[in-house]
Amino acid sequence: MVKKIEIVGLGAGDLEQLPVGVYKKLLKAPQLFLRTKEHPVIPELEKEGLSYTSFDSVYEKYDQFEAVYEEIAKTLLKLAQTEAVIYAVPGHPLVAEQTVQLLLEYGPKEDVEIIIGGGQSFLDALFASLKIDPVEGFQLLDGTALTASQLQIDQHIIISQVYDQFVASNVKLTLMEKLPDNYQVYIVTAAGSKQEHIEKLPLYELDRNVSINNLTSVYVPPVTEEEILLKNFSKLRAIIAELRGPNGCPWDKEQTHESLKKYLIEETYEVIDAIDSEDIDHLIEELGDVLLQVLLHAQIGEDEGYFSIDDVIEGVSAKMIRRHPHVFGNVIAVNSEEVLQNWQEIKKQEKGKAPSTILEGVAKSVPNLLRAYELQRLAAKVGFDWQEITPALAKVKEELDEFTAELDGTAEGFERAKKEFGDLLFAFVNVARFLKIHPEEALYETNEKFTRRFQYIEENVKASGRSFEDYTLDELDQYWDEAKRNGL
Repeated sequence: MVKKIEIVGLGAGDLEQLPVGVYKKLLKAPQLFLRTKEHPVIPELEKEGLSYTSFDSVYEKYDQFEAVYEEIAKTLLKLAQTEAVIYAVPGHPLVAEQTVQLLLEYGPKEDVEIIIGGGQSFLDALFASLKIDPVEGFQLLDGTALTASQLQIDQHIIISQVYDQFVASNVKLTLMEKLPDNYQVYIVTAAGSKQEHIEKLPLYELDRNVSINNLTSVYVPPVTEEEILLKNFSKLRAIIAELRGPNGCPWDKEQTHESLKKYLIEETYEVIDAIDSEDIDHLIEELGDVLLQVLLHAQIGEDEGYFSIDDVIEGVSAKMIRRHPHVFGNVIAVNSEEVLQNWQEIKKQEKGKAPSTILEGVAKSVPNLLRAYELQRLAAKVGFDWQEITPALAKVKEELDEFTAELDGTAEGFERAKKEFGDLLFAFVNVARFLKIHPEEALYETNEKFTRRFQYIEENVKASGRSFEDYTLDELDQYWDEAKRNGL
């Protein structure tokens, strides 16, 4: 006996739209199963003697649609082991029907043939009702699993399976991540049938509509307003391309990878400043400036025919998946230390050869305080390090003595002192590393503290009506001590 499940579509609306072949098959089926009986053609077919079993009761057993679809698919496959099964779904079997996709996946494993019959998709009726042309570009999305990253707001968007207020609420909140609260959308129910109902309403009212049911879709017209499109990455990319285009900005067109280096460094430090200031609005702005630098470099690469932002995104996406096997693979990492170990090992494998030096990878372009920290860290990984802090502190004292010994007032002594000063800073970085103090962060905090206290001195000098030249160092130090006592 050939085991099979034949799946037919109930169409989008009225009985008149049902293909003749499907109509006859439904009425003659010895055992017909419906995903749901809540469809406009079912009451009319019942008048003609339609007999069926529906799975509507399964929906009440679970909180998640995935579990509902799993049970329906597994029940049908079990029935197919002993009898031929005809299964009817709304619309067309291959449009927005998860149970059909599960049957197509599981059927071959159970040695059950899955046959797809006819049926009119609700899309045809919906396009006709809304009078839209899909060739302009459209998306069909599942309301039960909608995410903001899916949305292409410059295209027609149709969101199906908006079964109830809960799904409608989730759809509304997701759309609001990209669209204004009052953006006009449409609720389309039973498109193409005598029960068709279309309502235009602001987005914020989407889940307040009582007419939502299992025949409901939400239509979002394409966005044309420039201000809304500014949230789209593709819009930013188009802006940068235009700035460097034939009719673009003279300054932007002149830039090269080399000329932009200083701006990337500056913007990176602006981001750090925003983080340290705990200023979210400033952080948003500065991250945007860093992104601008990335896109400018990518556009230069594209203009020169070497690479584009797509290559940049592809590269970093592949790297993140490769270097996180504990997330995207079967490697186990229970803490951040193990994660870093895996990361370094994967980096070695990617390079395909041993580094020419253990210190490879510490760029000369980074700030030298940070570079010293990284060089010491890499050397320490292979055992070139003291085991406790006492020798490190002694080294600081040794370098300080050598530095002061060279300050003899001669030009030669100054040059030697300059080198010893570098040694002294390097030794201090070693102490910081032992204490898990990041030297860049520590110095940043000291710079900020100095700025606050010196500005306090400035304010008091200005308030006194005198100039700095009228003050002795001791008098200025008094203001400094006041700033310290005031917690600055």
